[in-house]
Amino acid sequence: MIRTMRIAIALIVALSALTSCGKKTPTLNLLVWEGYADPSFVRGFEQQNHCKVAASYMGSSDELVAKLRGGSAGNYDVISPSSDVATMIAASGLAAAIDLSKISSYGQLSPTLTSLPLVRAGDKVYGVPFMWGPNPMIYDTTLFPRPPDSWSILWDQKYRGKISVWDDLSTVYMAAQVLGYDKPDPAQLYKLTDEQLEAVKKKLLELKPNVRKMWSTGGELTNLFENHEVVAAMGWPLMTNQLRKINFPVGETIPRENTTGWIDHLMITAGSENKELAHKFLEYMIEAQTQKEVSDVTGYTPANPQAANFMGPEEVRGLHLDDVNSYQKRIYFWQDVPRRAKYNEIWNEVKAAQ
Repeated sequence: MIRTMRIAIALIVALSALTSCGKKTPTLNLLVWEGYADPSFVRGFEQQNHCKVAASYMGSSDELVAKLRGGSAGNYDVISPSSDVATMIAASGLAAAIDLSKISSYGQLSPTLTSLPLVRAGDKVYGVPFMWGPNPMIYDTTLFPRPPDSWSILWDQKYRGKISVWDDLSTVYMAAQVLGYDKPDPAQLYKLTDEQLEAVKKKLLELKPNVRKMWSTGGELTNLFENHEVVAAMGWPLMTNQLRKINFPVGETIPRENTTGWIDHLMITAGSENKELAHKFLEYMIEAQTQKEVSDVTGYTPANPQAANFMGPEEVRGLHLDDVNSYQKRIYFWQDVPRRAKYNEIWNEVKAAQ
């Protein structure tokens, strides 16, 4: 009798475990930038909601769009498009409209970010601002005791084979800045003429002898620095953060030409079968405490300014939360690129050139 009761209890416990989140433990599938699914903060969501978060990482905005358009949209529930493709995703039916009544922290987000039309289509909102930041120059301080003051140092012949650039259109924008095409209107970076694109192509071909490797993931660039294969690169604050944690002599700067940058949004795919859980994830990720934890991992600036309440004065200054407006003036946030196919054509010609 006792043995029978024990078996019965064991079966009840097992069934309870299986049904605690429905018939089985649900999995929320993400396709996001590196650093956006770190266990240090995702684990709390899994525990609160008795679910599992599974993340895949993208190396560029174009990779994200290709996967969504290639029939993989149904494989993912939440994505983190940047401001260069978020508008297209919102308008093309690839994302689901957000029910803001389920996102109680939405009102805490920076009004500067939520007022932008990037993820709006008609009267609906298709995403929530999450993190933002620049594409800074990262450099080895043993080679550069003072921060380099111009992107043009990447072309200096003494750094032959010691430079890295991102395998992304951001490198096209950077070369266009060196050529002065952002003057007087920075938005021109995203609507370059054929003549300007040809000049950018010529400029990037001149850079190629200096390029050790074009990086496609954050970890790849971190390793290039760690192995002393490169001394300077366009990167993300994430890599700066990673290198500082291993005590690598790294510096980060925005050169005098300024730089491009991004506003990453969290969006729910139209094909998601876990939209209720996805809404909970968006709410969790924009809460001030979580935003602080994401900044700890990535070095990015949170979209929720109240994250500063959980930070020390030095961290607040480091993330520019003490003077956001001045810092944002140095960043030309990515915009929709109407001729994106042409930009990619030029970039692919640069990569293919020997």
